[in-house]
Amino acid sequence: MFPRAALARHGQHIPKSCQTVGSSRRLATAASGTFSYETGESAGVKFASRDLPGPTTHLAVVAKAGTRFQPLPGFADGLEKFAFKNTFKRSALRITRESELLGGELSAYHSRENLVLSTKFLRDDLPYFAELLGEVIAQTKFTGHELHEEVNAVIDLSRKSLLKNTTEFAINSVHGVAFHRGLGNPLYPSSSTPMTKYLQEDLLRQYSQAAYAKNNFAVVANGANHQDLSKWVGQFFTESPASPPPDFPIPGSSPSKYYGGEERVAHDSGNTMILAFPGSSSFTGGSYKPEMAVLSALLGGQSNIKWSPGFSLLSKATAANPQVHVLTTHHTYSDAGLLTVSMSGNARQVREVSQQVVTALKNTAVGKVSSEDIKKARAMAKFKALESGQNIDTGIELTGAGLVQGGKAFQIDEVGKGMDGVTEDQVKKAAKALLDGKASVSTVGDLYVLPFAEEIGLNV
Repeated sequence: MFPRAALARHGQHIPKSCQTVGSSRRLATAASGTFSYETGESAGVKFASRDLPGPTTHLAVVAKAGTRFQPLPGFADGLEKFAFKNTFKRSALRITRESELLGGELSAYHSRENLVLSTKFLRDDLPYFAELLGEVIAQTKFTGHELHEEVNAVIDLSRKSLLKNTTEFAINSVHGVAFHRGLGNPLYPSSSTPMTKYLQEDLLRQYSQAAYAKNNFAVVANGANHQDLSKWVGQFFTESPASPPPDFPIPGSSPSKYYGGEERVAHDSGNTMILAFPGSSSFTGGSYKPEMAVLSALLGGQSNIKWSPGFSLLSKATAANPQVHVLTTHHTYSDAGLLTVSMSGNARQVREVSQQVVTALKNTAVGKVSSEDIKKARAMAKFKALESGQNIDTGIELTGAGLVQGGKAFQIDEVGKGMDGVTEDQVKKAAKALLDGKASVSTVGDLYVLPFAEEIGLNV
């Protein structure tokens, strides 16, 4: 195995100061152990770090380049798949071999708002992986043969895998019904999307200049010293443009607007019905409402306690329909949210459960819910929020998105305080507002049996 010094010497000529950092092994004793992020800016790039105890580091670039902001179908997926491919300095093979020699992990994924390029490695190898990420976002080649032979092939496989997944189908559908464009764009292109018409290497290269402009991404680290991170960000992230090209407009920048409505799709691979309502933005957004998370926990559907049906309203109400999987989820975004109740399984039982969901909302709105259940829901919502923020992967995306879109890092202590302040009256008012407004309903499966929104008492 090549020593780390050899990689620096034969690779990107990392300066001696980098090797000095690598020679003094700073492990858990150098970490502060706090779960709050320390933020800063270096060379025009926003960054945040948590110096967690331990011998490893998780470093990521979080770009505002999810499907909401893509100019054409498949561009978010294309940027994700091109991560860690050939650059103007290194081949994809060399990147792979060097990362393997250092024991690192490389990955990428996208959500509706963000594109995350992630690296995990031993703590002392921060300079190498900081340089690698800076190189990937600024100097990827976007060659035609990689697009046609590798990237498109992987995208096609993921598109085919979604054909039989009625739940994913319905999630994309209900977002489209709720928001139309922007947040309504499907997370992955459908099998019928004419990808070759849109996804071209020249256009993707142009889009990367906008997606990876300095004001459009943030660097976030867990397990890294703040001063060290500032130093390497300032040294290795200098080649990205300061702002997006003026001749390449980025859609999705206007505030999200909720519409509501209904879509029904016949499908013979299963049955899924999703009832959705306007929710709260993320903590770092401008319309954060912690009571929506509490209402989501109160509705529930799945138990977190083994051998117990759980306290949630839907887990109790649906006990007689074991062939239906029910799950309430609160999807949060930078300026909007979507509370969804997903029901999958036997068509006739899904029909029955959908009526029980509306009944549970009505009971909550008029106060026919015990104070103890609301107290349990508040505790559950707080736990889930804090666990999500403490989770390294989730915390990195939330923090990066907060820095880019609002200049504010995700701080789990403040989230916990917000949950503690939610009252029973706030939860009741939230439920009533959902019923009085327009719902978004997506139904996929046996349409002869599955109900229309109007039949179960919802306004669309």
